[in-house]
Amino acid sequence: MSSLRGFNLTLKEPMTMEVLPKALEVDERSPESKDLLPSQTASSLCISSRSESVWTTTPRSNWEIYRKPIVIMSVGAAILLFGVAITCVAYILDEKNKVVPVLKMIGPAFLSLGLMMLVCGLVWVPIIKKKQKQRQKSNFFQSLKFFLLNR
Repeated sequence: MSSLRGFNLTLKEPMTMEVLPKALEVDERSPESKDLLPSQTASSLCISSRSESVWTTTPRSNWEIYRKPIVIMSVGAAILLFGVAITCVAYILDEKNKVVPVLKMIGPAFLSLGLMMLVCGLVWVPIIKKKQKQRQKSNFFQSLKFFLLNR
């Protein structure tokens, strides 16, 4: 009697490739299926990991590190300026115009959305800097530990 992921199977004849269900066959083209395969060693586990490994030593440029916060800040600033422009236009136009109440509602909405995105990008930068310092300290202590334990 053998079990396969919680299912008990009684095998009367040897299992061949034809008996395996289609769901258990691995498609060689999809990287997701390769990550689901059980790994035999720690090195293969690290290779199949999708997260950034501690052992990767490829230095990243500042653009790769700060790209997302810069994009968020730029989009936030553009939306903020658009909101300011719409709000100014709404208060400059004559009250008799039918578009003015709509502009008075949409202008502050864009203004607040842009301000929120701008602040999120500004807060993200120090978080990334702190994370980079922690990663450098971690790499230093790991190399020190390796040096001290492998004498």
